Amino acid sequence: MQGRIVPANAEWIEEAGGLLRSGALVAFPTETVYGLGADATNGEAVARVFAAKGRPSFNPLIVHVLGLEQAVIIGSFSATARRLTEAFWPGPLTLVVPRIETTDVSELVSAGLPTVALRSPDHPVARQLLKAAQRPIAAPSANRSGHVSATRAEHVAADLGDRAAVILDAGQTPRGLESTVVSLAGAAPVLLRPGAISADAIEKVLGEKIARASESGEHLTSPGQLRSHYAPNSRIRLNATAWEPHEAVLAFGAVEQHPAKATINISPSGDLIEAAANLFAALRKLDGSGAATIAVTPIPAHGLGEAINDRLARAAAPRD
Repeated sequence: MQGRIVPANAEWIEEAGGLLRSGALVAFPTETVYGLGADATNGEAVARVFAAKGRPSFNPLIVHVLGLEQAVIIGSFSATARRLTEAFWPGPLTLVVPRIETTDVSELVSAGLPTVALRSPDHPVARQLLKAAQRPIAAPSANRSGHVSATRAEHVAADLGDRAAVILDAGQTPRGLESTVVSLAGAAPVLLRPGAISADAIEKVLGEKIARASESGEHLTSPGQLRSHYAPNSRIRLNATAWEPHEAVLAFGAVEQHPAKATINISPSGDLIEAAANLFAALRKLDGSGAATIAVTPIPAHGLGEAINDRLARAAAPRD
């Protein structure tokens, strides 16, 4: 079944904003490609994005904002970051910056990293939708994982079916090339993904050469490729069916209660979307319990369970 394509007029944009606030997914045009949007502050809505795209792992999503005023309550912007926003926002430049701990944006957006990817789109429909939603929108490209990015509404409908509540149709996207991604999380800027804004243009603003991810050793274009990507201080023990009182427990579904240093059930009802939304916050809380080991009960490997298990396996991997 294909998704419902609707005209990107004021009435439907307002309707789409309400759908986002309710936790639904909305596909919308940007100046680069069509995005599959969710309320960035709603962990379950963000989890539905991963489910809709069929991603086998959790990778960070780009959070769309109206501008710097909204961005600075989500991420920390250095003087260099601000220079780039002055030059290229709104526009097809995504900046990866340190995440502010007090932000309401879901941890799932950052895939457990201490950074967040932010962009201010330069498309009238995307900007009107941000105003209608009244919150930041997490939105990867609106296509199934591994498929070609969508530059028309009908491409979205053919690829994602009815996974989006509505698809706002504004015709062909102007650029058809995804945003350039620059990391400002370290000592120097690093180009993580070439895109619609050239490295030359960025270097002209910065007055210096920008390193490429392969040159700097950074591997943030697809953080999920890192073996030990988000690793708590506590050791992770997977598929635990029993545990010691000194261990912390990350549980899923119906689990018998036994003494433990701390226990968090990420979905007592066995809902994988709820579990995905709660995963990173639960890991951080259990890591802070003082337990040397976090025992993780079995989690099904189908649907979003594949991505949850992938992230837990990376957290459990031996440290370098």
